[in-house]
Amino acid sequence: MNDKKFAIAYNPEVVHAAEVKSKLFNILKIAGVNAEICDIDSLKSGYDFVFVIGGDGTILKCARFYSKYSTPIFGINLGRLGFLSQSCEADIENSVRKILNGEFRVQERIMLQSGSYMALNDFVIKGSSTGRTSRFLVKINDRPVCDYLADGIIVSTPTGSTAYGLSAGGPVLVPDLNAFIIVPICPHTLTARPLVIPDSEEISISSGECKKDYVISTDGQEFFETAAEIKIKKSEYSAKLALLDDADFYSILRSKLFWGTSPAKTCR
Repeated sequence: MNDKKFAIAYNPEVVHAAEVKSKLFNILKIAGVNAEICDIDSLKSGYDFVFVIGGDGTILKCARFYSKYSTPIFGINLGRLGFLSQSCEADIENSVRKILNGEFRVQERIMLQSGSYMALNDFVIKGSSTGRTSRFLVKINDRPVCDYLADGIIVSTPTGSTAYGLSAGGPVLVPDLNAFIIVPICPHTLTARPLVIPDSEEISISSGECKKDYVISTDGQEFFETAAEIKIKKSEYSAKLALLDDADFYSILRSKLFWGTSPAKTCR
């Protein structure tokens, strides 16, 4: 790996990010690697491997950018949950050693596409009138499927199933599944349930005859408005996440989301 071109991308607005960036730079330099440094507002291509310092939001932004160049990224978490990260400040030296020794694998994660926008986690569609429910006519491959009256609709990838979709009552999917999830947000009906579909399908969402505007967010970071029908499909690009060989999705569920943890035993 020493003959590869490395970069360190960091979010200067995250507390201690600049400090950790300098620490990582020095660790790599001692190992014979001269990495370039850039912040997330001035990302550049041309690298073989990118370390990303920050929270999940920082990793999502870098994943979207570097997906177009098939560049693997490795997250070092300084945020709260850090579900997409593989390391933390205290474990940087050990992680760098493993990466330079080739003790990692690159996992491709499918992404969503709507026009020129991409998302690794999800697209969230809401009405432009804040505080009011909206109509969402959902079609799959131009066939009507659901007609929701709800606060919004989440269309997520398996990677995004542990994000907003989980909070809205959606299922957790293993990240390497080839599927999408459609989750209504606070639907005004008892029959509305999340729907899992193959990633080969194209989803369209409209307000039907209402012709109301929608506001769409990309991974909760980029926002755009549209009054036309929204079409969402699998992106031609995929995010490349570098995972350490001992990384395991189920252990991450247990450690970060406390999945399957029994209530604490109480004495009587």
